[in-house]
Formats: sequence, structure tokens, C-alpha cells
Amino acid sequence: MNTTANKITIVRIVLIPVFMILAYQGLLGWALAVYIVACLSDVADGYIARHYNQVTNFGKFMDPLADKMLVLSAMCIFIERGQMPAWAVAIVLFREFGVSGLRLLAVEQGRVIAAGKAGKLKTGCTMVGLGAMLVFGQYPAVNIVCTAVIIVTTVYSGFEYFRVNIDVFKNAN
Repeated sequence: MNTTANKITIVRIVLIPVFMILAYQGLLGWALAVYIVACLSDVADGYIARHYNQVTNFGKFMDPLADKMLVLSAMCIFIERGQMPAWAVAIVLFREFGVSGLRLLAVEQGRVIAAGKAGKLKTGCTMVGLGAMLVFGQYPAVNIVCTAVIIVTTVYSGFEYFRVNIDVFKNAN
């Protein structure tokens, strides 16, 4: 757990309540800065973990969890502000729970399902879209486009995870 990559993941988790407090206080510039640092820390910890052989079980578990906590926190703020419909967040949650369940079944079979290109695309589009909504959220068209991109990439990546790993269900007891 004491790797640089894991420390960066922990910092990302600590930044989430800071981001939320700043956003709720209406300090959107500061909230955006914290959000960007948190998003970039996801890229940094992944690079460091792979490049410096710091991949750990803690990181495999906490890194994607930290990402989900960050984006879902932002989505909750946008629901309250009327920038994002709750059904859109429900779709994101459904996908996240579905993929997590798939991964749990795979682990029981001695298999690890790593993040695929579609999942990385979804994470990137979601993080960028939510950042755009922080900056340009006063424009309804921005909220609609960003929500649509988030939903499309979320659904696509969810289907992709299940399509590629359908055998996990065939081998389940």
C-alpha cells in the first residue's frame, strides 16, 4: 500500500470531499481546479503503477473505486442543480454495479478482468464531460450533450465488458 501510485489514489479520495465542499459553496473555479487535479491523478497513478511496477491489489481495487466516487459525487451535485437527470446517473450506477458483479464472478474463477479500452474511453469522456458541465453548466445544451456522451460511452463500455467476458457467466456455478 505504500507505493507512490497508491498514495496518489488516496490523495484522489481525499480530494473528493474538498471538491464537493467547494462546489457547494459556489467556488466553481476552485472546485474545477480540485476536480482537474483529481482526474489527472487517475492518469498519474496508473502510469506510475505500470511504469514502475507498482501494481498492487490495493490499487486494482481502490483506483477504479476512487474514479467512481469522484464522478458520482459530481453527478449528484449536477442532479441537485438540475444539470443532469437522475435517470442518467441511474444508468451509470447500473453499469458500474453490473461490471463490478461481472468482475466478482471472474475473480471466483481465478480470473481478473482488467479495464478495457471502452472502459477507459468511458472514464475519460465522463471526466471531461463533467468538467465541462462545471465550467459551462449554465448552458443547457452543454449539459445535454455531455450527459448524452456520458450515457452513450457508459452503455457501450458496459455492453463491451459483457460481450468480451460472457464466458464468465457460462462458467459460473
